[in-house]
Amino acid sequence: MKREIIITSDGSTSIQIPEWNEQYHSKNGSINETYHVFINSGLKVVSSDKVSILEIGFGTGLNCFITYLESKRQIDYVGVEAYPVIAEEIEKMNFIAVLNAEKESTVFKKMHDVSWEKKHQISDSFWLTKRKQFFEDIKDEDAFHLIYFDAFGARVQPELWTEEIFAKMFNALKENGILVTYSAKGSVRRVMQAVGFDVERLPGPPGKREMLRGIKK
Repeated sequence: MKREIIITSDGSTSIQIPEWNEQYHSKNGSINETYHVFINSGLKVVSSDKVSILEIGFGTGLNCFITYLESKRQIDYVGVEAYPVIAEEIEKMNFIAVLNAEKESTVFKKMHDVSWEKKHQISDSFWLTKRKQFFEDIKDEDAFHLIYFDAFGARVQPELWTEEIFAKMFNALKENGILVTYSAKGSVRRVMQAVGFDVERLPGPPGKREMLRGIKK
């Protein structure tokens, strides 16, 4: 499908799929969404000194890069993506400039240059594994403190927001592990509850009234 580069409300770029009228990040700000949903409501809530993270939808690598920028702890990051973004699209992303992170530009490049299906040391405290994998094929168990659930919305890919998928997420988390997602749909909340999550509604990022956070009790 055709993909186009767009500028979101906070000045940062994203990729849009015109056929679906869907984009990789919120039109109300790619960077704003990452900080609100995944960093402030997810990463900063995890208390472990060593944090293992699973990202559902590695995409442009923005969530991964901001996690690197914001964490002073040891991070073991696994990004799952069935359809990787191509190098030409990554080169058009302006995240480095908007984040004023020029000193870390080589890290962002390295995150995209390293090979798939292998664990790589990005820095002294950050390890990255990129897995080219369909979400339904995830079989991890008791492995992660935190899941960034950043799949395309249920409107265009409802098969990614089912009990089957969220049961896999529940199994992949450690006890007291956390899943955060930008979605606030009632159907998603009910599916999460059905597989065992203790779900809470939180204030959403710009443009959204609410988001969801689930805890594996």
